[in-house]
Amino acid sequence: MTASFTRRRATTKSRMATAGAVAVVGALLLTGCGDQTDKATSGSSSAAGKGPLFSALPKKIQDAGVIKVGSDINYPPVEFKKNGQVMGLDPDIADALGKALGVKFEFNNATFDTLLSGLRSKRYDIAMSAMTDNKGRQEGVDPDTGKKAGEGVDFVDYFTAGVSMYTKKGETEGIKSWKDLCGKKVVLQRGTVSHDLAKAESKKCGKDGKIKIEAFANDTEAQTRLRGGGADAASSDFPVAAYAVKTSGGGNDFEITGEQEEAAPYGIAVSKDNTELRDALKQALAFIIANGEYDKIIAKWGVKDGAVTKAIINGGK
Repeated sequence: MTASFTRRRATTKSRMATAGAVAVVGALLLTGCGDQTDKATSGSSSAAGKGPLFSALPKKIQDAGVIKVGSDINYPPVEFKKNGQVMGLDPDIADALGKALGVKFEFNNATFDTLLSGLRSKRYDIAMSAMTDNKGRQEGVDPDTGKKAGEGVDFVDYFTAGVSMYTKKGETEGIKSWKDLCGKKVVLQRGTVSHDLAKAESKKCGKDGKIKIEAFANDTEAQTRLRGGGADAASSDFPVAAYAVKTSGGGNDFEITGEQEEAAPYGIAVSKDNTELRDALKQALAFIIANGEYDKIIAKWGVKDGAVTKAIINGGK
């Protein structure tokens, strides 16, 4: 997967009030970031017995009892680590899927822009990392060049989110939209939709000058840069930006500015030649939506606005 394949990328837009952006993370104060390790498991409580959908899994997964997950585990509150344990929205959903399927979900940490290549090389069975389902990824097309970059993947869509900008608290400098960043510096995670948006908007800047873009391997590094005064603004997925605003410095470091944009589905990525696993995941997602476990997880993380009501394959545009 090339670096230009984004964590978030879509064509539709969603506009939400800034107050709503902060409110969705009210429940997140009980959690926090911790040190990272390379590997952890979710769904371990299902290991002792087969779940109701165990027979839907491919024989190889049944025999292994494990679904290997590629994930960038440094993206709170979607996935992160605390005291060596994988936590967040994605691991909790994976845990519920694991109970339905009767297997463990083993999270393997990697940088975001290597996840699809790891999936293609069979290092992982799936990629689950706040990854946007879009046609480019489905078809293996690089969004910058428009050319084939690798084999496409299928997605099982499980959440919806957009992109938000934030600044140091009290220092918005009139930044409310991407065009306001012309002549200013923005920090963000490399290979995300924020990165793509910044590059696209910079090309439109006139006499105010291009956007100065500093891209990092992970979102935490971008936040540190902004916190230290090394940039005018930062951008990341809405749940992540809202979490940073709510928790960093006890809520005193950052503030969201402008409105959420580019709403699109997060999807669990599966190789196109692994349709049996894809369909099993879809059944498991539909199962936890129907039995109420999904809604409990969404409520726990305070992100009800992004909830889906049914399991869909390749719903991204």
